Amino acid sequence: MGLSDSCRREVLQQLIDLQRAGDTYLRRDGIAAEDELFYAEQNARLVVEAECYYRSMFEGAAASWNLRDRHMAETLDQLLAHLDRHGGDSRIVVWAHNSHIGDARRTEMSRRGELNLGQFVRERHGADAFLIGFTTYAGTVSAASDWDGPVERKRVRPALPHSYEELFHAVALGDFMLNLRSVGPAPAALHGPLLERAIGVIYRPETERQSHYLHANLAEQFDAVLHFDHTRAVEPLEPTAGWVRGEPPETYPTAL
Repeated sequence: MGLSDSCRREVLQQLIDLQRAGDTYLRRDGIAAEDELFYAEQNARLVVEAECYYRSMFEGAAASWNLRDRHMAETLDQLLAHLDRHGGDSRIVVWAHNSHIGDARRTEMSRRGELNLGQFVRERHGADAFLIGFTTYAGTVSAASDWDGPVERKRVRPALPHSYEELFHAVALGDFMLNLRSVGPAPAALHGPLLERAIGVIYRPETERQSHYLHANLAEQFDAVLHFDHTRAVEPLEPTAGWVRGEPPETYPTAL
């Protein structure tokens, strides 16, 4: 991809043609056509930015990461504008991994030059944005060992010492929600920085510290945290044989 001829010019021209023809199309077919036109424009933008993303992978991790999360934020803003086009006041729930949702400025990601969706949303929408993180101490997770690898059911190792996950486990409340916008001793004690685990599409327990932990100020990274002390892997709609064979014993995690 990085060495091939660019299709950017052709796709941009298609996007311009769509936008020019939009008014005529809407006048002919009415309000119902607005959604179809919006989908077509988003698909054209996706092609342009996907090419940029794959080319940026040759430049380094931060460049491709930032382009991907910027695309997420711009798509979210375009969707919000589309939903509110007739004077509405829409609210949108976005489901993504912690590393995308939490404000990157409050983690070591920012020192690596990385931006993310949570940061963009806070910058653009202020207190109207509410960022929720999920943490766990141990359990199972559905993830791959490598990009483009098959989904596996993997055991999540107990959280490392000096991490937020270990701290929440030590509280011994099991599962709980913590509102970090509230005033009280709990949010004040979570300004860290401490280690925080990030499991996404990939989970590599054999190199967990290097692959999945970063330092963060959790009290400012999120507006609330949901902690599940022992999590259970999401079951795929069509479980593969490898995923089924990866099921831990019935006694897990007690081993009794």
